[in-house]
Amino acid sequence: MADLLIGQTLFYSGNPMTGGIDAARHSSRGAVLIENGRITAVGEADTLRNAHPQARQHDYGNALISAGFIDAHVHYPQTAMIASWGLRLIDWLNTYTFPEEMRFSDPAYAAEIAGRYFDLTLANGTTTVCSYSTIHPESVDAFLGAAQVRGLRAYAGKTCMDRNAPEGLCDTPQSAYDDSKRLIEKWHGVDRISYVITPRFSPTSTEDQLAALGALWGEYPDCLMQTHLSEQTDEVAWVKSLFPTARDYLDTYERHGLLGKGGLYGHAIYLEPREIDRMKEVDPSLIHCPTSNTFIGSGLFDMDGLTKSGLRVGLATDTGGGSSFSMLRTMAAAYEVAQLRGRPLHPSELWWLATQGSARALHADDRIGNLAPGMEADIIVIDLASTPAIAQRSSRASDIWEALFPTIMMGDDRATRAVWVAGRQIALA
Repeated sequence: MADLLIGQTLFYSGNPMTGGIDAARHSSRGAVLIENGRITAVGEADTLRNAHPQARQHDYGNALISAGFIDAHVHYPQTAMIASWGLRLIDWLNTYTFPEEMRFSDPAYAAEIAGRYFDLTLANGTTTVCSYSTIHPESVDAFLGAAQVRGLRAYAGKTCMDRNAPEGLCDTPQSAYDDSKRLIEKWHGVDRISYVITPRFSPTSTEDQLAALGALWGEYPDCLMQTHLSEQTDEVAWVKSLFPTARDYLDTYERHGLLGKGGLYGHAIYLEPREIDRMKEVDPSLIHCPTSNTFIGSGLFDMDGLTKSGLRVGLATDTGGGSSFSMLRTMAAAYEVAQLRGRPLHPSELWWLATQGSARALHADDRIGNLAPGMEADIIVIDLASTPAIAQRSSRASDIWEALFPTIMMGDDRATRAVWVAGRQIALA
């Protein structure tokens, strides 16, 4: 039987980052029809109710019905150590991240954290994530298995490192290739699962390992590839010392077959002009992680300049370097970073980045990230008056953007009224 979700609706006919805020489409009394896990119609509530009288009706009043949030860069193994007191990137990895990741050779522990991670993110309205795992294949199996049980569209890969990390977290060029290939053949394209080839970043991979993973990507070009790029100034200097013949940080990937349209490059704060020009030719995705960039003191992402250059940009929590599991908090931080860069982002742009923009970064905007016929029915219902502080501000709103912006800036998991995954309403933890 079909389900009809009724409330305010928000979807996009284009990219408001480049085409203006009118690319957003809002109805104060709209509806979304779901059948067999997909959206089959979006329109005015009365029209769809009359056309589909047998559908089960779910009337959410003034709550906002939207595509689910998409988090394009996370580290699920860092769930338990999120919000660890602030050090610079390299020290933070050595002090907090690597000791925690050592524990993921235990399948039971990996499964425990994966389950906890999805409970937390679904409660915050996130229906798709793209995650790094650890070097342990068991960590990939735990994460993707937990996503599969929940019916989620999910992306993940085994993190590969063969230097500048603890011995227990290092593989080899050959084992990185072999493990990743086995995991691709096991998971990629199964149900709603996609495998992502995952060198952590250039400093933790030898040139031999980068080359092996570049060769693997050449064998499986329909996989995405994720890594980190130019997050902090001392990291960029470290890369220059490790790769003295490379033209720049991006070149450490390109010379080994790890630059391409399906590449996801997290952070990308300190880019050289050549790197930007080269990426304009190749069309990869840059993933903005604002809570992480402020928490670890990395810097301010140039959203305006990079989007005007035509580059794909997604939005991400980067948990646990990021300090929140919430894409609402991530949108708020993106707004604050953009303010410091002199170009505030409109609520329409922020919401697009957290939904269709991140879907576009993952090359999945034909399936997720919007309310449109044929899309997979990953849908969230957001209460725009979830706390007294938000309610008193939104009650003064003169349009949808004034009503929505207080939730972006002050909202948390209390704003998540309902979550639908592949057309099925799920119970929130």
